[in-house]
Amino acid sequence: MNLSLYSVNAFLILDAEGHRVLAKYYRPKGHPQGESKDLLALKDQRAFEKGLWQKTKKPGADIILYDGRLAVFRHTLDLIFYIIGGATENEIMLYSALTAFSDAVHLLLRNQVEKRAVLENLDMVLLCLDETIDDGIIVETDSTTIASRVSRPKADTTEIVINEQTILSAYQTVREKVQQRIQQL
Repeated sequence: MNLSLYSVNAFLILDAEGHRVLAKYYRPKGHPQGESKDLLALKDQRAFEKGLWQKTKKPGADIILYDGRLAVFRHTLDLIFYIIGGATENEIMLYSALTAFSDAVHLLLRNQVEKRAVLENLDMVLLCLDETIDDGIIVETDSTTIASRVSRPKADTTEIVINEQTILSAYQTVREKVQQRIQQL
């Protein structure tokens, strides 16, 4: 029985032609089963991604077992999001993490989730991924929490306007306080 928190082996975003948009493979050194030697080479990763895309390029299902790994995926306009886990992982947990990530990206990109928008906002997408999965461990499954941690802070609407009048009133306030202190001595 696998009681480890490490449940994600990889996260992928592939486009409609099967090309890599984003790929992040996880296998931390502290993993109970030791560091894996599979899918370390770029050639092996590309072959895995191409075969996975061949099996999942048509919408319909959202979970498959491919090459001894559980692949949970979600289609958008011209992208496919994948979370890859071990064959014994909990597919419901992987699916909820993928759904949270996908919904957070939709919130952040204002429902314009397409290849061009993802590449233009790759920094936010990567931050979103880091807020969802940390070193192979699923840390958040709430899309609004993920989006709020990643979103850029809004400008403060109560800006302080500095002009001659405010500087003069600040000077007068300081002058009065100093006079009061001197009188107390």
